[in-house]
Amino acid sequence: MPMKLRWNVSPILLAVLACIVGCTSGSDDTASGTDKSAAAKSDEGKGAHSGWWCVEHGVPEGECSRCDSSLIAGFKAKGDWCEKHDLPESQCFKCDPKRAEKYIARYEAKYGKKPPEPTE
Repeated sequence: MPMKLRWNVSPILLAVLACIVGCTSGSDDTASGTDKSAAAKSDEGKGAHSGWWCVEHGVPEGECSRCDSSLIAGFKAKGDWCEKHDLPESQCFKCDPKRAEKYIARYEAKYGKKPPEPTE
């Protein structure tokens, strides 16, 4: 009789794993010049998020709480939350536009060029 294995994985661990997989996949449509996330729209009006970079919001896809609401609890647990704009404080470019520089630098380090301007 086969033994059944149970996996109990916390949502934070899943978010970390998703970030790692997203960061190491080496796939980004914006780097090749084709922007599928801006062109392909789902039923909800959001882009198809298949690359490393979230074109709509200007952050890595695996860290975008606006596209993946399951990440919100992790940001709030770390005290990284802007109540006024309802997004991570570290990604609240409205409160401090200089916060975007960290993400721009990460994109430039990965692709050797500036990221596309966020569309939202």
